[in-house]
Formats: sequence, structure tokens, C-alpha cells
Amino acid sequence: MKNLLFICSMNRLRSPTAETIFSELHHISVDSAGINRSAEVILSADQIEAADLILVMEKMHLRKLNEKYRKYLKGKRIITLNIPDNYPYMDPTLITILQKKCQPYL
Repeated sequence: MKNLLFICSMNRLRSPTAETIFSELHHISVDSAGINRSAEVILSADQIEAADLILVMEKMHLRKLNEKYRKYLKGKRIITLNIPDNYPYMDPTLITILQKKCQPYL
């Protein structure tokens, strides 16, 4: 089973949407977190270590991930999805974008 970790800033809109829609797939395990200190679920080293693939929503998330968690990232595959923070939780447009951009990695 492949373990995916979705990361955004606050873990309120984009990454929880990704976790919700992809958790329905039986061949993968999905988790999500936020990189900011005030996130709903703050990213932990354990989440990074458990992930086979890390998907960040924006380039700034990749930068912060490398700054804060560099020692846990060795050998980890990280993909930047380039999805701006313009969508509410479970927005149909966001779901379509996530499905399209994540399809190659599922």
C-alpha cells in the first residue's frame, strides 16, 4: 500500500479535501497536515517518515518543508501540485484539479 501525505498551510481546505477524496481508494493510505504553526493538524516528523510520497500544494510549502524538516526528507519523493489557496473545503473545482494533478501518482 502506498502512503500519501498532502501538505498545505493550515490543513483546513486543500489538504483535507485531498485526504477526503483519496481516502476512498483502497490501494493507498492518505494523510494530511499543515506546515504553519497554527494549522489544524501540524505536520509531524512521524507523518513524513510514514509517507511514500509527499504532495505539497504550493512552492512555498516545499520551501518551508525543506527549512523545517530537512533531516526527515532524505529519500522522500516530493511533488508540488501548484494549487493556490483559492478554494473552499470540498469545492467541486478543487476536487477536479486534485484528481487531475494527482492521477499520475496514484
